[in-house]
Amino acid sequence: MINGYLKINVYNDTIANPVKGAIVTISKDNRTISKHTTDENGQTGIITLETVNKSYSENEQYTVRPYETYDVEVTALGLTATTINGVQIFDNITSIQDIYMTSIDQNPYSDTKEIDPNTLWGNYPPNITIDENNSNISPIILKQVLIPENIIVHDGIPSDSSAANYTVPFIDYIKNVASSEIYSTWPKETIKANVLAIISFTLNRIYTEWYKSRGYNFTITSTTTYDQKYTRNATIFEPISNVVDEIFNNYIKSGIRMEPLLAHYKNETSENGILSQWGSKELGDKGYSALNILRYYYGNNINIYEAQVTETYPYSFTSTLKYGDCGEDVYLLQNALNYIRGSYPGIPIIDNPTGLFNSKTEDAVKVFQDVFSLNKTGEANYETWYKISYILTAVKNLTESIYK
Repeated sequence: MINGYLKINVYNDTIANPVKGAIVTISKDNRTISKHTTDENGQTGIITLETVNKSYSENEQYTVRPYETYDVEVTALGLTATTINGVQIFDNITSIQDIYMTSIDQNPYSDTKEIDPNTLWGNYPPNITIDENNSNISPIILKQVLIPENIIVHDGIPSDSSAANYTVPFIDYIKNVASSEIYSTWPKETIKANVLAIISFTLNRIYTEWYKSRGYNFTITSTTTYDQKYTRNATIFEPISNVVDEIFNNYIKSGIRMEPLLAHYKNETSENGILSQWGSKELGDKGYSALNILRYYYGNNINIYEAQVTETYPYSFTSTLKYGDCGEDVYLLQNALNYIRGSYPGIPIIDNPTGLFNSKTEDAVKVFQDVFSLNKTGEANYETWYKISYILTAVKNLTESIYK
């Protein structure tokens, strides 16, 4: 029997408000597979589900869909019943499915959402590769490359004014696109290369204000015709999520050019200057590093750079904090985790924070990392601190809105 794994996170409108005691029903072809109840952090345990062999996701020539799909229905007291159809399960991969519910007062009717197939499997229009440098409109160039907290995704082609705009955290957007565009079973260096291309493409749209300079009120579209595939409510895969957490502030550019590379890519064998997703998988199998994969397609002038993260959070990262460290940064970390615990009571309380990174602090960091699908190291590294800052801000915003 071939299995994959599923972890479900249930929230009431915002990530700062996990739903305890929600009933989660997994089904396929209208047949109930299993039922689960969310814990105090709004999560199910890891659910084991049957799927297909990973070999189907590792060879372009196979005509069998390389993942299995399931439907997930969630019910909770006072909240609108919500169903996500098409949750994707790969061989020996943990899938992460976030489900956002709303109050019955806001929406008394059940809510059903469909996940689009991966672009390597589904039938999507090809990208229109535009020579940006020869456009009639000169792009606006920002002063520096920044990682924003959020971007605005237009869920349709640019001219479709009826399509919705979604404000999406930058990291969540990159995880979503990567999970929609490549397969999570691929070599890690291949995943890194593709994630760097996705980040760089996105940052180019931000840096040049490509759409805003044309009078649109969004950052990027969700369509493969013009940009990258963003799938509302997409399943996120742990190997991809972990890579994005590691390198979300990295990007590529060519030579002395200032802007991040508009890194076009497509699934089949590609011409120069456009990354082949399947080709990058073959190079990863041969042991190529992410940088060498990128140089193979985009040229030897390609290098990886680090972008500054927009400082909108109350505390900035200084250095990795670990067991035995002490000081003001540890004290801030301890208090941040205790505050977050107000929404996520499964995180152990750190009694009497002193600024010493003791065993209780390490335990709290490990549980936080486990809840938010980070590498469970017990150390507050850059990606952990960034996530703590993000969740802390969300919890504070929710608390302030309640007590206004």
